Amino acid sequence: MSDWNASVIDEFRKNHGKVGGNFEGAPLLLIHHVGARSGEPRVNPVMYLKDGGRFLVFASKGGAPTNLDWYHNLKAQPDKVEIEVGDEKLDVRADEIKGPERDKLYKKQSTLFPNFDQYQRQTKRIIPVVALTPKKSGSTR
Repeated sequence: MSDWNASVIDEFRKNHGKVGGNFEGAPLLLIHHVGARSGEPRVNPVMYLKDGGRFLVFASKGGAPTNLDWYHNLKAQPDKVEIEVGDEKLDVRADEIKGPERDKLYKKQSTLFPNFDQYQRQTKRIIPVVALTPKKSGSTR
C-alpha cells in the first residue's frame, strides 16, 4: 500500500494535483498527519469534497469494517495536519462531522461518486466525515 501511495503522491506533485488510475477525474488532496502512536509523519492521498472554505474527507476504506489509520491520527492530533491541494499547502484543523450534517454531506458525496454509497452499504460502521478547515484563510507555505 505504501508503494501505491508513493506513486500517487509523486504523480500528484508532478501534475499539480491531477492523477490518473483510480483517482482520475476525482478531486484529490494529500493529507499530512502525524502517527498517533509512532509520532512519525505520514502522507495519504484522499478524495475530497469542497464545502465553502473547508475540505471534507471521507474515511471509507472501501467499506471495510474498520477505520483508516489516517482517521485515527487526525482524531488524535487534529491540529497537526497539513494538506496539499494542487500546488498549495494549507495548515488545517481536522474536525469530525456527525449527525444530520454528516448524513447530508455524505449523501452529497455519494451522489457525486456513487461508490461511496456502496461503501456505506458494505459496512456496519458509520463512515466518518472529517472537515479540514484552514487555520488562516489563504495561508500557504
